[in-house]
Amino acid sequence: MTNDSIDSMPGISVGDGPDPKRWSILLVVVIAQLMVVLDASIVTIALPSAQRSLHFSVANRQWVITAYSLAFGGLLLLGGRIADFAGRRRIFIVGLIGFAAASALGGLAVDQAMLFGSRALQGAFAALMAPGALSILTITFQDNPGERAKAFGAYGAVGGAGAAIGVLAGGLLTEYASWRWCFLINVPIALLTAVSASRVVRETRSIGKTGYDIPGAVLVTAGIVSLVYGFTKAVADGWSSATTLSLVIGGVILLVAFVVVEARSAYPLLPLRVVLERNRGGAYLATLLIVVGMFAMFLFVSYYMQQILHYSAAKAGVAFLPFALGVIVAAGMATPLVPKVGPRIVISSGLLIAGGGMLWLTQIGVHTSYWTHLLPQLIVMSLGMGLAFPALSSTALTKVRLEDSGVASSLLNASQQVGASLGAALLNTIAATATASYIASHGTSLTEEGIVHGFTVAFAVGAAILAAGAIVSALLVQGPTKALPNPVAASASELQP
Repeated sequence: MTNDSIDSMPGISVGDGPDPKRWSILLVVVIAQLMVVLDASIVTIALPSAQRSLHFSVANRQWVITAYSLAFGGLLLLGGRIADFAGRRRIFIVGLIGFAAASALGGLAVDQAMLFGSRALQGAFAALMAPGALSILTITFQDNPGERAKAFGAYGAVGGAGAAIGVLAGGLLTEYASWRWCFLINVPIALLTAVSASRVVRETRSIGKTGYDIPGAVLVTAGIVSLVYGFTKAVADGWSSATTLSLVIGGVILLVAFVVVEARSAYPLLPLRVVLERNRGGAYLATLLIVVGMFAMFLFVSYYMQQILHYSAAKAGVAFLPFALGVIVAAGMATPLVPKVGPRIVISSGLLIAGGGMLWLTQIGVHTSYWTHLLPQLIVMSLGMGLAFPALSSTALTKVRLEDSGVASSLLNASQQVGASLGAALLNTIAATATASYIASHGTSLTEEGIVHGFTVAFAVGAAILAAGAIVSALLVQGPTKALPNPVAASASELQP
């Protein structure tokens, strides 16, 4: 039997034994994932400079973020299914090249329409690249539990630290080069990664069921777009506005219809077996809660440093560096722990530690310092997130069928994307309401105190959400007494409907 035929067979390892290029593949996947994670945060600090340069309004500036998240979140499941059927390496490379082209378009933008359009294209190609990357990693490291733990430790470290690295990179590039380099930096990295992938990654695809679930694709894309846009509109219009309620309710109805269609479809876009498996379902839900909760930290700590402590963009970015380093260190610690004690203890403990650090952030004030009231808390949170993220990424792909690896990967990314949008809307609204109430009660002379009060309320809510994630993990994810099965089912009989 040739390697090509083995590569195409669901449920069978790619090649004979471990792929000799597996560590090069890991590097390619990690770089691609880093670009996806960075791109969601790197433009945050660059946004004021881009707004001044292209002369778009305060009301329209949200589209630099929203255009990316709508396209990315809405197309992820479809992107994962396309990768499963058309070839994971092929679609991964297409995503990388398209992402590079869209980034160049954004860096060369001459007006707001060109910038917003480039962000939507970045999101669309990221929806091809991200699930392809994770499914490639899943298939490559399916044999050796120790190596799999190391691979997902690296992947999880990038997921946990990437946002902080993005803020750092965005601040340095904006201050010492130009906001345009926050986009242009992706071009050489994406193209070099595409060339490397073409040389080291083997092609795999699902065979047998090759149909596309068009009704499901339309329903889930429209539903996620409606929800994400509704969450975004809530920031400006409020949760009780007719527009927000219509979008959110409409999104829920569309997603319910999607589930009904998937249960009856011969070629489901999202086979319900992917989410109904206990460990995977728990990991997806916990990931959603983590991203919602952690958004409070990145958003409001950034504002606190620049508005209250009067840090420059570059200084604020550097101040997040300990968080990134802490995640990387803790992810290395988590790697040997997961096989020994099981993911439930590692994930739940990590989320409780992160939640404790978030709750500690409620002690900030107008006159507190970075060294006493931010740095210790950032370190505590980073250690918790570094423990949780690798175990979550690995658990989300536990015992997934090879034919479903793309869609399972995209669902993990979709959980993160929808979580970020929900976190932005929910916690922004909570902070703004708390600030307005404080100023109304204490007077405009205490505006800065009111702003900080809003931040602390958001931190408290974020800590509660992280605690909820710990509870979900403890209840749904398997404990150490039962070893998690191999992430890709090895028996062809398991692949029957």
